[in-house]
Amino acid sequence: MTTPGRLPEPYGQGQSANLADILERVLDKGIVIAGDIRINLLDIELLTVKLRLVVASVDKAKEMGIDWWESDPALSSHARRDELTRENAELRERLRELESGRAPREAP
Repeated sequence: MTTPGRLPEPYGQGQSANLADILERVLDKGIVIAGDIRINLLDIELLTVKLRLVVASVDKAKEMGIDWWESDPALSSHARRDELTRENAELRERLRELESGRAPREAP
């Protein structure tokens, strides 16, 4: 029971939660914040901004199927290496085509 002018404890009876506890819970469970901003003028949509924010631990994100940082060359040395290997193979193939006298295929 609460006394007048006092709010109940948010995480149980008599337990106080510090920032570290709250952060641990959020990262463990994950949290999604979503919102849309629309600007209309005379029923004509001028601008729509869709915002989506996911806060979770890396393990929880992978569990949800979110792992874009692993394939982004700007964030992953492994992905950067893979991209360089692919580019190197494409350049070698184009060089082979040029040396053999065939017309090179168009680059994507």
